[in-house]
Amino acid sequence: MDFKLYSQNSLPAHHAPWNKIAISTNQADPFCSTPAWQMAFHDAFGPERRLLIKSSSNSLVAFAEHSPSPEEVYLTPIEVHWCFGCPLLGKDAVNLLAEALPKIEKLYAPTFPKILISGICPGGVLSQRLIQTLAPHFDIYLYSSSVQGAASLKDGVDGYLSRRSGNHRKKLKKQIRRAAEMEIQYERVSPTSIEESEAVYSRIIQVELASWKGVDKCGMAEPGSKEFYDSMLKRLSMSGDGRIIFAQHEDKDIGFIFGGLAGRIYRGQQFSYDEKWKDYSIGNLMQVEQIKWLCEDGAKRYDMGPVSGPKMGYKTHWTEKQSHIQTWLLVRR
Repeated sequence: MDFKLYSQNSLPAHHAPWNKIAISTNQADPFCSTPAWQMAFHDAFGPERRLLIKSSSNSLVAFAEHSPSPEEVYLTPIEVHWCFGCPLLGKDAVNLLAEALPKIEKLYAPTFPKILISGICPGGVLSQRLIQTLAPHFDIYLYSSSVQGAASLKDGVDGYLSRRSGNHRKKLKKQIRRAAEMEIQYERVSPTSIEESEAVYSRIIQVELASWKGVDKCGMAEPGSKEFYDSMLKRLSMSGDGRIIFAQHEDKDIGFIFGGLAGRIYRGQQFSYDEKWKDYSIGNLMQVEQIKWLCEDGAKRYDMGPVSGPKMGYKTHWTEKQSHIQTWLLVRR
């Protein structure tokens, strides 16, 4: 397919092959390279942007246009805030981009856009291909970097717990026993329609509003975030890959945990619980329940996203693998 600009209303049906390529290539954060994540960001934060997409049978290039001024243009990953996913997917993606350079030059003459590429593993195959193919024509700068945490689900729940510290396991057993005494129940939900997604999301937001995030107005109920996760859940309903668990007491939702599958890899998104239950380790309990569900589904890995930064330290107890990813800025010479 030719590399061209698409508006939101003219975007072709790339989603199924895009999802397949994102899952089959070796990404540090495969879920965030899928359209469920990328296009949800586009829906919520920049639906007016034009998208530049080129695909082949086994590779895909997907950028968004960003023009802060008439004299300055960028091609960025569609999700450009956290830069978790990658806009170059598949073994031929770098070649697809290289082949498109004359078309890009023509589209944006006389100013060639700066190109932002995220999801690059330092020293990995993609970084080597970018240097070999594009370094002769571009200056390459490090734009940002982050560390992603993940946990293996090999050997099921028992295997997962065996890789946690003894102190962590002891605390979990105590918390699980206490929850049973309080008669806390769990409901698993995986929406398969827009209508189901809307009903589930309404329940999520009600819990979020009762959480500390809702009180401080910094969570999923806020403008932007609310639309982002709403769109993501609806997109996941197309494949049934959403995974939501509600913690309940006396038939009332008191907590939720939400994420989605990319093939056999689960990516956690958000969890919250009613502030009245802050002393009952609801977050830990829902993590355990989600891991049980994933192991029953045959998932092989739990991705938890960034492990560095404010309020991210708790993830070190739940993960054992760290992957470094970088975002590079390419400037045409």
